Amino acid sequence: MRLTVYTDYSLRTLMYLGVRGQDHLATIQEIADAYQISKNHLMKVTYDLGQHGYIETIRGRGGGIRLAINPKNINIGEVVRKTEEDFHIVECFNPESNLCKISPECQLKFALHQALKAYLAVLDSYTLDDVLVSKDGLTELFGIKKN
Repeated sequence: MRLTVYTDYSLRTLMYLGVRGQDHLATIQEIADAYQISKNHLMKVTYDLGQHGYIETIRGRGGGIRLAINPKNINIGEVVRKTEEDFHIVECFNPESNLCKISPECQLKFALHQALKAYLAVLDSYTLDDVLVSKDGLTELFGIKKN
């Protein structure tokens, strides 16, 4: 299973904001610089994270973004489900475009379906807070100055 760049950036954005804390605002440029990734990609990511209620956007001078939810209440599996376009890991998972000749008799799809369920079940067992246990190290890696 491979996550899209979109989901990767969504999770990274949430991690950055989680390290910053709910009392501090961050900018999209700040996050882009911390990860050395495109600000343009992050703009849509942050918009959608806001639409899903994960982050809050403060407009205007001195504005920015921050987590809208406590990291303990942000489930990683849920974020992945909301940010991935689909989970069609093989052609036969998509009934609209399945042209696989052996699909009617293939048993591999059942094994792959179980593997996907297990993958998501593991992600469901983690919250954003769980992946932020080394906040000091992440703060240093992000180049965030402590107040």
